[in-house]
Amino acid sequence: MPADYIPILILLAFAFSLAVAFVIISAILGRPKKQKTMLEPYECGVDQAMAPRRPLSVKFFIVAIVFLLFDVEVAFLYPWAALFRKFVEGGAGKFVMIEGFVFIAVLAVGLVYIFRAGALKWEE
Repeated sequence: MPADYIPILILLAFAFSLAVAFVIISAILGRPKKQKTMLEPYECGVDQAMAPRRPLSVKFFIVAIVFLLFDVEVAFLYPWAALFRKFVEGGAGKFVMIEGFVFIAVLAVGLVYIFRAGALKWEE
């Protein structure tokens, strides 16, 4: 059995040694020192017009979190839907269907809460 893992270990050792070799080669061939102009933000050769860091509205982060929430929902629902027929054939169809509805209901309640809290209103 351990002999079956030898090709995998060889592949991992090769990948690790290749990564180390790339780091060493880039350190040898790379630029030796950083210049002041290299540390400035690049704006097509023109002097920068404003500070490079500006505060970002919290609304963007809230929308991103809501997107991730429902993206993860789809990631959970897809395997559930793909395996639903097997659960029905196994006699657990009713339980799995109720479980799916509860999952969707919890997310729907969360979406209603988000709308009522005004998290997705852009006028303010």
